[in-house]
Amino acid sequence: MAKSDMSFLQKLEVEARKDQTSFFGNIAARLGRAKPLQTAPVHSMKGAPEFWDLVDLPLDGRIQLFMSNWHKTGGHAKRLIGMAEAEAFIEHFIEETQAKHLIIQDQPELESLGTALKVTEIDIAVWNAQGVDCDGKDELIAIAAGADIGVIAAEYAIAYTGSLVITSAPTRGRSVSLLPTTLIAIIPVERLKTSLGEVLRPFDDLEMTDMPSGIHFISGPSRSADIENDLTIGVHGPGIVYALIIE
Repeated sequence: MAKSDMSFLQKLEVEARKDQTSFFGNIAARLGRAKPLQTAPVHSMKGAPEFWDLVDLPLDGRIQLFMSNWHKTGGHAKRLIGMAEAEAFIEHFIEETQAKHLIIQDQPELESLGTALKVTEIDIAVWNAQGVDCDGKDELIAIAAGADIGVIAAEYAIAYTGSLVITSAPTRGRSVSLLPTTLIAIIPVERLKTSLGEVLRPFDDLEMTDMPSGIHFISGPSRSADIENDLTIGVHGPGIVYALIIE
């Protein structure tokens, strides 16, 4: 490297450090400090304060808060009694929308639903990638992409955020919740929690080998906006989402 180049780089470094000192000095002044701290301040706690763990809404309060927050994001929510009402609702939805293709995750909670919908004319596919090769997986993804409706059973729902929590596994492909035009999520009422911490904390106790391949959060329909804030629904996921709370 030539001497002139070295001098130029040294000059740039001096100027950069001067700008850095000025930048942090300005922040310190706005915080009422004479100069920037040289060491990180001591924090008395990490994460949410302890009293937050004591916040636990009663069941009816959790249901009402979840439905309210879910509606605010553009989703639809129904409070139903038993899977029979959920099956009747989905059957009516199929007739009303004239849906032709439905994909359902291979979950025990949804077995009765698959059986009940066989009386309809809709084509039903079941997602199960256990032992499936790459070609078989691609075929499942293509089926999900062409489906009018995807049906899942959520692992959890969170009242304070109006969110669903689902995990990925061979029988629980995320394509079922991501690719169809409409998503219908079954939520057994005992899985409806007050806060996010209640849901995430158990994952911390799992061994790495027991961790799901993915943990996904769904808060209403897919929403996307460009730099001018033009909002579009359903670009990167379902444009219509239903949360069916099963009591």
